[in-house]
Amino acid sequence: MQPIDAGKLDLKEKVVAINRVAKVVKGGRNFRFSAIVVVGDGNGYVGVGTGKSIEIPDAIKKGIEDAKKNMIKVPIVGTTIPHEVIGKSGSGRVLLMPAAEGTGVIAGGPVRSVLELAGIRDIRTKSLRSNNPRNMVNATIEGLSSLKTAEEVAELRGKTVEEILG
Repeated sequence: MQPIDAGKLDLKEKVVAINRVAKVVKGGRNFRFSAIVVVGDGNGYVGVGTGKSIEIPDAIKKGIEDAKKNMIKVPIVGTTIPHEVIGKSGSGRVLLMPAAEGTGVIAGGPVRSVLELAGIRDIRTKSLRSNNPRNMVNATIEGLSSLKTAEEVAELRGKTVEEILG
């Protein structure tokens, strides 16, 4: 899979979580901020990044830069995804299910951010294990990147789309 040039896309960004982290040193505690940021164009491209800095705006800026480097293309059929999938990351599991048009995005916080910025308008999701924002976001991205359209499956198997769909 070739890298996606984020410079050509009209990207929107959303901060999913900001966390204060402490490093204990001889003189006391050093505080820094960790940010999880999602970027997407609302039309099939989405990426997630993390940034850490002494100041919150710097952490967010670093997260946006990281997210632009980790963009993926999401296959969208109409307004939903082509098939059901479970994304896994660490202890996080996210079940993504296609939904009929008009359903809307049925998802919890971090997962909703990723799906809305990816441009998916109708989907049902369920967080199955960990509700840690970092694991949920990464599991969602992993699930979306493992989706395949009927055309891709037909090409892999050397069949026509009609044979695949029945």
